[in-house]
Amino acid sequence: MDKRAKRILMAFGIAVFALIVVELSSPKPIDWRPSYTSTDKIPFGSYVFFNELDAIFENTPIERVTQDPYEFLKNKKSSQGELYIFLNNHLNFDKEQFNQLSEFVYAGNTALMAASNFGNVIADSLLVNTFNDYRDLRPEIAPKFYSPSLKTDSLVVFGKNMYPASFSEIDSVSTTALGYFMDEDDEIRHNYIKIEHGEGYFYLMSIPEAFTNYYLLKEHQQYAENALSYFNPSKIYWDEYIKSGRVIISSKMRFVLTQPALKWAYYITILGLLLFVIFKGKREQRIIELITPLKNDTKDFTATIGDLHFQYKDFTNIVTKRITYFLQRVRSELYMTTSDFDTTFIKRLSLKSGNTPEDTQELINFINALRSKPVHSEEDLIKLNKLLQKFTIH
Repeated sequence: MDKRAKRILMAFGIAVFALIVVELSSPKPIDWRPSYTSTDKIPFGSYVFFNELDAIFENTPIERVTQDPYEFLKNKKSSQGELYIFLNNHLNFDKEQFNQLSEFVYAGNTALMAASNFGNVIADSLLVNTFNDYRDLRPEIAPKFYSPSLKTDSLVVFGKNMYPASFSEIDSVSTTALGYFMDEDDEIRHNYIKIEHGEGYFYLMSIPEAFTNYYLLKEHQQYAENALSYFNPSKIYWDEYIKSGRVIISSKMRFVLTQPALKWAYYITILGLLLFVIFKGKREQRIIELITPLKNDTKDFTATIGDLHFQYKDFTNIVTKRITYFLQRVRSELYMTTSDFDTTFIKRLSLKSGNTPEDTQELINFINALRSKPVHSEEDLIKLNKLLQKFTIH
């Protein structure tokens, strides 16, 4: 990793660290989204309500149900006296879900369903219809109960981010109104009803905000306690499936990420690969490019010229050039004059070139013989070439 890459990586790391510091130090805006999950501590979560169920219903087991109600109730053993709590801003059951819940209630159990809208299936099956008055922008709504024993001296007020919902149509034969509030025209609006179904009951509440963190922490918990005072269950089931704030993993890695062991193995593998890339890239040398050597065109040119001379049988010209090239090498590499081929020249040439006196003598005598002839044959050229190849200059 060169200096430039290190500087870029360092600058990137500093920028990421600065962003993290700014993000952690800046105040987070309040999240007013409806969640209603038992783990969310945002205003419209149900963390407080779920954790207070133990205090309200002492010695009563509570089970969080993360399955689809249809799957859970279909595989559940039949029982009586149990309470299934559904809490969300909208409860849009399909037919299969509601049929299973209906069988559960009919067998002698209870379903508490708090929502501002119950969808078509519940409305058609239980003969109820909800009305959301979006024109009612009053800062205060005080829901009350019809039961004299549930009267309180303190005023219970709900107003933050609420559009009051009520039941505009109910079946008076099987339905009992338990709670109400007054609208802007001072007319009674039912918001809490009980519907008899077989040996059990459906309890429908149209103000689910009453059970959220925001209102329970605003000293309005008395209303939620009064609403739950109608129940004395042997066991409580808390729905965690039909929630607006339910986390849904749509990735193909869903199974891996939902299994703790596989999830940690996946994260460790990713971290290991990242460290491998960092350290491997730092220690390995960059790839050296392959450089193609320059082509020796001079050698090819010489071979071409030689082939041309040989093709035209100009042996005398070739012999002359071979002798001239040899004498040039003697002058340039051995630093000897070549004007006189006497005995002294032959001895010095033998010593400097590292050849035997006999081979040197034979080559010089043959060169002298060729230089005295006006015309040369192919045999002369072949013999000269052999003698020159045998004679080496070190």
